[in-house]
Amino acid sequence: MIKVGIYGASGRVGRLLIEDLQCETELRLAAVFARREFNGTLPEGTLVTNDIDTFVNESDLIIDFSLPEAMQPLLESLLKTPKPLVSGTTGLSVHQLNLLKELSALAPVLYATNMSLGVAMLNKLVNLASKTLEGFDIEIVEMHHRHKKDAPSGTALTLAESAAAGRGLDLDKVRISGRNGNIGERSADEIAVMALRGGDIVGRHTVGFYNDGEFVELNHTATSRNTFSKGAIRAAKWLNTQQNGLYSIADCLGL
Repeated sequence: MIKVGIYGASGRVGRLLIEDLQCETELRLAAVFARREFNGTLPEGTLVTNDIDTFVNESDLIIDFSLPEAMQPLLESLLKTPKPLVSGTTGLSVHQLNLLKELSALAPVLYATNMSLGVAMLNKLVNLASKTLEGFDIEIVEMHHRHKKDAPSGTALTLAESAAAGRGLDLDKVRISGRNGNIGERSADEIAVMALRGGDIVGRHTVGFYNDGEFVELNHTATSRNTFSKGAIRAAKWLNTQQNGLYSIADCLGL
């Protein structure tokens, strides 16, 4: 049985992972990392620690849903003691992404800004629509709960990358994430990624392709965070059989 460590166990998805893992036969919760005291129910024998190296050593595989500043020390520890890693932490810096790539040379790593099957399929559809609907303006809007810290969401940025790739564009050169004042007309290659925050919205992403006389909108709405926890568990089972490398959720799902 694979011993799983949960990093970010006090978060919304982390707590769901603890619950969902108790229904698994291939995976067993072995350790949780808690910077402070962990307030929650855990299976008997689960290690609770605030020492990252101890946490890593106790785990065969780690699932991470934390924050960028918390993830960096985890990556630094894993570079010393490589273990398979499934991570859904968004808002990573260039340096943190480079650490992730370094680790993938030493262990299998699956990084996804969204763990759901629906979003994986949406990315494929966005790429196809971007290629096919030449000349259509592309606008992306994402909505999340009031507590989400990064904006735009990692999922929205991944969708924008799929759209840019469909047209052979460099997203960094064509993306805008705000409009204010007399900014002039929209440019042809512009890809807008806008963020809305409020209430307890789990997540909603809309990718629109707009032309004179018609438009197409592709939507995905998450109604439960269990979508992400169950997706991460599915990814963990798959990743445990893979060679060293950096994988996406699409790789796991065979898309």
